[in-house]
Amino acid sequence: MQHLPAIPDILKSRRVSGASRGLQDSVLIALFLLPALILFLLFVIYPIFRSIYFSMFDWNGLGPAVDFVGLQNFKDILTDQVFLKALRNVFLIIIFSLGLQLPLALALAMLVGHDLPGRGLFRTIFFMPYVLAEVNVAIMFMLLYNPDPDRGLLNSIVVFILGGKPIGWLSDPNLVLLSIFFALTWKFFGFHMLLYLAGLQNIPAELEEAARIDGANSFQNFFFITLPLLSSTIRTSVYLSVLGCVQQFILIWIMTKGGPINASETLATYMYRFGFVRFQLGYGSAVAIYMFIICLIFSLIYQHLTRQPDYLTGL
Repeated sequence: MQHLPAIPDILKSRRVSGASRGLQDSVLIALFLLPALILFLLFVIYPIFRSIYFSMFDWNGLGPAVDFVGLQNFKDILTDQVFLKALRNVFLIIIFSLGLQLPLALALAMLVGHDLPGRGLFRTIFFMPYVLAEVNVAIMFMLLYNPDPDRGLLNSIVVFILGGKPIGWLSDPNLVLLSIFFALTWKFFGFHMLLYLAGLQNIPAELEEAARIDGANSFQNFFFITLPLLSSTIRTSVYLSVLGCVQQFILIWIMTKGGPINASETLATYMYRFGFVRFQLGYGSAVAIYMFIICLIFSLIYQHLTRQPDYLTGL
């Protein structure tokens, strides 16, 4: 009679084959992740540590960094009034963005998200500014803000229609930040609108219909159904908006270079000015570390405060 393997031997062989299969899967996953990991270490982690290293030197970028100053660059930054002004401007842009840009994007998403005639065309028009390069947007708004009434559209309206005097939209310290924020809003609100549209599409229409049957009006539907179900999308939009405001550089640098008299200075333009214009790369690296710390602290706190279950998970 043929000898059959014992049951424990069969189970043992299956465990061995399962373990080997799991090891093969782990190796395969590691091989797929290895290129991305190498790029992440090379272009993210390594520059961070190099910036920390150079921030402790008085270095102009030419030759080796030998003039060690320790934490002096970090101390000098905190006592620089221009840096404090740049920090204040960043907070103002964040407040404007959260108070005006995101509500506008949500309102437009609610409008074009319904079954309105031509909604596809409106979505394309509203999203188109985000596709444009920031350089192009900056040049467009520089032409729009031109102080010459014969060349600038806004001053043409002010002078020839309203009968007023030309306004220095980018030369007046009291107006330059608002003028830049208007350009930033025009550029980026389409991106946030697209996020809100994606979130609205995930909300079951049956919920709003049931609420209407129960007597809820449009405002009650929006505040008690749409907003709670859209909370995860709103959190993502706020998070991306704040980080984008902290790192905003291209549009502001092209339009004003942080002027006039540092009225539109931000952390990114301040860092660029010292690092690549004045060739104080050690000082500029310290500014970059401060920006990294601000983004990291905000990310950790925001993730902790907004860690809550999504209403849609139970639907």
